[in-house]
Amino acid sequence: MATSPTAADIESIERATLTAVAPEQIDAIDGWLLPMDPGTVGRAHSAVPLHHGPHDPALIGTIAQRYRKAGLRPVLRLPDVPAFEPWWPELRAQGFRREQPTLTQTGALDGLLALAPNADGVSLDPRPDAAWMAMFLGEGMDPVDGASRSKALSRAEGTLFASLRQGGETLACGAACYAQGWLSMHGLRTAARQRGRGLAGRMIHAMALEAQRRGITRVFLQVDASNEPALALYRRAGMATAWSYAYWRAG
Repeated sequence: MATSPTAADIESIERATLTAVAPEQIDAIDGWLLPMDPGTVGRAHSAVPLHHGPHDPALIGTIAQRYRKAGLRPVLRLPDVPAFEPWWPELRAQGFRREQPTLTQTGALDGLLALAPNADGVSLDPRPDAAWMAMFLGEGMDPVDGASRSKALSRAEGTLFASLRQGGETLACGAACYAQGWLSMHGLRTAARQRGRGLAGRMIHAMALEAQRRGITRVFLQVDASNEPALALYRRAGMATAWSYAYWRAG
């Protein structure tokens, strides 16, 4: 996919993102979605615009008030695009800090399918089992954050949970959401001692085959800008950055 997304792409990706992370509640105002959730998943509790054109900076106060009224810390997830540069001084003046640069990447199914020759050992299930949860929550994952993320994923509609098993042991896991005409991938994990064997590629291959079966041809994901191993994998799959964003969190 071209790295310049259309307005329709932006809106469908943001709506699909919230389908996947499944906040407890979603409000909406003036071209924005305001997910409300007390958990640790940033996308599930940060206001996000549905287009990258001009927005009135007066919305900052309105959005912050909505979150505070709900008992939540105001957070905005803003794309790094020219339309929002006028917001930055006002955000800083109101005590917001820019954190966690993240890349929204898009691509086509063919690139995912080419990562591995097959999907041997991978199953896609409508609910995560105990082994999936243990894999997802283990190996360096903060237990509170991990529990919050797994809860959000478990609430999601249109999500399948991928497990790669060998000899009765789960060696890799991830979640695939099929919504708004996109495949989106979340929570990919591989056991540390199994990395470098191409297991992630096989798991992604299985997710892509299911998307193909559903007639979905496009994929997106959001990845921390500093996660070079993941970025290297996605480059091999032909993924490209459509836009970057950061979280603006109130102090």
